[in-house]
Amino acid sequence: MHDLPKSLNGRTAKEVALDIAYRAGNHLKEQFYTPKTIRYKGPNDIVTNVDIETERLIRNKLSLEFPHMGFLGEEAEGDPIDSGYVWIVDPVDGTRNYAAGIPTASVVIGLVKDGEILIGVNYDPFLNEMFHAERGCGAFMNDRKLNVSQKKDLRGTIIATDKSRSWEETTHTLDLVKFASQRSCTIRIMGSSALAISYVAAGRYDLYFHSGLSPWDQVAGILLVEEATGIVTDRSGGKISLKSNGIIAANRSLSRTFINETAELRWQHQLRQNR
Repeated sequence: MHDLPKSLNGRTAKEVALDIAYRAGNHLKEQFYTPKTIRYKGPNDIVTNVDIETERLIRNKLSLEFPHMGFLGEEAEGDPIDSGYVWIVDPVDGTRNYAAGIPTASVVIGLVKDGEILIGVNYDPFLNEMFHAERGCGAFMNDRKLNVSQKKDLRGTIIATDKSRSWEETTHTLDLVKFASQRSCTIRIMGSSALAISYVAAGRYDLYFHSGLSPWDQVAGILLVEEATGIVTDRSGGKISLKSNGIIAANRSLSRTFINETAELRWQHQLRQNR
C-alpha cells in the first residue's frame, strides 16, 4: 500500500477518482440519446463530441485537486506514463457502442507512478457499477469485494476479447476464437475492453485476451484483476506493463493453461518474431 499524496481539498486520490468517475458517468447518461458529432481518428477508431467533452471535464476536475500531477487521456496528448504521478483516462471506453446507442461503455480513471498502477477506477453508469481498486487494498464493485473465477480447465469457460486495430492481429484473434470454440468455450466481445477485464476481476468472465491495448484501455483492469487475486501477463506469460505487447487476464492456473495451449498459434509467433 502506497502513501499517496492528498488533494488540495484534503481528499485521497481514490476518493477523487471515484467522485469524478461518477460525475463523468452521469454526463454520459445525460448525453446518451442526444445527436452526436462523430469523427474518425483511424480506419477502425472514432471519437464523438461526448468523448472530448467528458475528457475535458475529468481533466479540469483532476487539475483542481492535483495540479502538479501529470495527465494522459485518449483524446488529447499528455504526459509520459513513466514521469512520476500521472492520471490516465479513457472518457468513454466503448465509444462505438455509445455512438450506436448501445449502453455498454464506461469511464476509466487510473493513477500511476513511474508506470506502476496505484489506483484503478472503471465506472459503468448504465448499470451503476463502480469497479475500483487501490494497490494492496483489494478490488471492489461498489461495496462488494471481487475475486476472479477459479476454473482451471478451458472447457466451459467464458472467454472475452475485442477486435484488434490491425487486420493481421485480427486474424490472430480469430485463430484464438476458433481454438477456444473447439474447447467448448463461450466467446464474448463486449466492445469495451475496460469492462471486459473488470468482468474477469468480478468472476463473470474467466479470461480476457487481446493482442495489444492502449494504456487507458487497461489501466484500471490490470489492477482490478491483480487485486482480485488474479494475474495479468503479456501474451507469452511475461510481466505486464502499460506498454506490453498483448494481455491475458485470468486466474493463475487458467492463464498458464491458456498460454501453454496457444503456444503454437500465430499471435505468440508474432511476439517472438518482434523480440
